[in-house]
Amino acid sequence: MVMGDLVQEVDVVVVGGGPGGYSAAFRCAELGLETLVVDAGKRLGGACLYEGCIPSKALLHVAAVLAEAERAKEFGVDFGEPRIALDTLRKWKAERVVGKLSRGLASVAKSKQVDVVGGRAVFEGSRGLRVEGDEPQKVRFKHAIVATGSAPASIPGLEITGDRVMDSTAALEVPDIPDRLLVVGGGYIGLELGQVYAALGSKVTVVEMTDGLLPGVDRDLVQHLARRIDRMFAKVHLQTKITGLREAGGEIEATLGERGAERFDRVLVAVGRRAQTAGLGLETTKARPDARGVLAVDGRCRTADPAIYAVGDATGEPMLAHRAMRQGKVAAEVIAGKPAAFDNVAIPAVVFTDPEIAWCGLTEAQASRDDRPTKIAKFQWAASGRAATLGRSDGVTKLVVDPESGRLLGVGIAGPGAGELIAEAAIAVECGLTAEDLAVTIHTHPTLSETLMEAAESLLGAK
Repeated sequence: MVMGDLVQEVDVVVVGGGPGGYSAAFRCAELGLETLVVDAGKRLGGACLYEGCIPSKALLHVAAVLAEAERAKEFGVDFGEPRIALDTLRKWKAERVVGKLSRGLASVAKSKQVDVVGGRAVFEGSRGLRVEGDEPQKVRFKHAIVATGSAPASIPGLEITGDRVMDSTAALEVPDIPDRLLVVGGGYIGLELGQVYAALGSKVTVVEMTDGLLPGVDRDLVQHLARRIDRMFAKVHLQTKITGLREAGGEIEATLGERGAERFDRVLVAVGRRAQTAGLGLETTKARPDARGVLAVDGRCRTADPAIYAVGDATGEPMLAHRAMRQGKVAAEVIAGKPAAFDNVAIPAVVFTDPEIAWCGLTEAQASRDDRPTKIAKFQWAASGRAATLGRSDGVTKLVVDPESGRLLGVGIAGPGAGELIAEAAIAVECGLTAEDLAVTIHTHPTLSETLMEAAESLLGAK
C-alpha cells in the first residue's frame, strides 16, 4: 500500500492505547463519537498493563506470599524452603494476569465499536495525521487526544549495551534470579522491584543520590519501609551517586562514588520515567511539548491547539494510571460538549512495597513550605488490634487537618493494605469532610480502617 491510499475520517483519534487512551476512547464511544485508537503495538493497556503496574503487582504478590510463608514460622507453621520455578512464574504472569486483562480490554473495545490501528502516529497539522508501520494510512479528525505515556529514564553517560543492565521493563521479565543485584534509584520502582528480587533470593544493594528512600514522600511514612528494607536488602547506600558502569568478565562493575567499585551480576536502573512525545509531529500543530517532553494542558485537558487534547504521563506529574484514566474521561466529555473538568482535589498515590505507603491531598512538608497552619494526628499501628492479629504493627495513619474548620486536607498511611485504605481517605479529602466526620463514622472492628477513625478521634480529644 502506498502511504495516503487510505484515508479514514473520525470524530476523535486517540494516540496511545494506555489507561488514559483507552479510557478516553471508551468514553468517546459511549457519547456517540466515532473513535479510532492508534497505538504502536496495536494493543490496549499500554506500559501499565504490559511493562508496569500490572506485571509488577503480580510479582509483588508472589513476594508477599513468600514473605508471609516465612513469617508463618513465628506462629508455628513451617512450609519448608520455597522452590521457585521461573518458567511457571513467567507463564502465570504473562497468560493468567496480563493476557487475561489484555483480552478483556480488546473485548470491551469491540463491544463499543472502537477500532485500534497499529502503527506510529505522526501529526500533519491540527486536523490530520499519518500512521506509519504495518497499517499505513492517513486519518482526518475533528479532535485528537495525545495519550502516549512515558518510558523509563536513563542516566546520561552511563548507558552500556548488554542485558545485564536492565530497565524496569526488562526486570519485569525476570530473566533469572541474580545472586547480586544493584538497584540504581531509591524511588518506588527501584524499591518495588528490589523487594521482588530480594524475596526471590537476590542479595540486593540499592543506591540513592538523596539522603533518604522515596524522595519527596512523608518521612513518617517512609521510616516503616526503611526499617524493613534495611533487614531485607544487603546494603542501602544513601547520598551516593553511580559514576561508572562497565562490563567485567560476565559481571557489571559499578563505581559507587567515593565508596569505590563493586561487582554485581545484574544492575537495575530505576531513576524515574520521562514523557513520550518526541517524534509525534506536534511541531505542525500549536501543541508544543516543553524541554522535558511534557504537554501543558488546562483543567479540561486542552493543549494550546483547540483541536488537540492530552492526558496521562504526556502531561507530566504525577505519572499515575488512575490520574490518566480520569483525565481521559474528562477529555472525552469536554469534546462531546459536556460540562466536565479535571478539578480533583485528591489524587491518591501508592507505593506497593511491603509495607505499602499511600497518601493523598496535602502533606505536612507541603504545608510547612507554604507556611500553612495545620493540625497533625498520627495513630501508630502498634495500638491496632487488627494489626496485632496480622503480626504487622509496622504502620502508621497520619491526618493533616485545617485547625480552624477541622477539614481533612491530607492523609498518609503506611502499612499492609495501605493502597486499599487510602480510598476512604481520598473520598474524605475530595468531599471536604472533617476529622469529626471521620471520627463519628462507625468503622468495623477489628479492622485496619479503624486507624483512620482512631487518628481522627485523637484530634477531637485534644480540643
